[in-house]
Amino acid sequence: MAFLRVRKKNAPVDFASDFGRNLARCRKRVGLSQEELAVRASLHRTAVGQIERGERVARVDTLVKLAGSLGLPPGELLIGLSWEPGGTQLGRFRSRGSCDGNDDAEGAAQARLASPTRSA
Repeated sequence: MAFLRVRKKNAPVDFASDFGRNLARCRKRVGLSQEELAVRASLHRTAVGQIERGERVARVDTLVKLAGSLGLPPGELLIGLSWEPGGTQLGRFRSRGSCDGNDDAEGAAQARLASPTRSA
């Protein structure tokens, strides 16, 4: 069952928490405990819990280790998270979708790339 959290238009996204929720969801889907995932990914046993709770942000190499240990492409842990360039304003992260496979993130990205760009 997929669900989306509704956010106000300009509400800040807590990237670490959203990534952590994705990681927890994917880990549970594969059927691993936090400790089993930590061992497979060569991380300290507390690191996975900290990342899942949004207390710690995973470095790129850690993201690759976690994804590989779950048997997933690294991008699957980032599903629903995106960056919106700010133009003349500051950019911000956006949260869309979930990690349960119900979103076609790649198809949506390809559609955005294929659509004509707006001129300034």
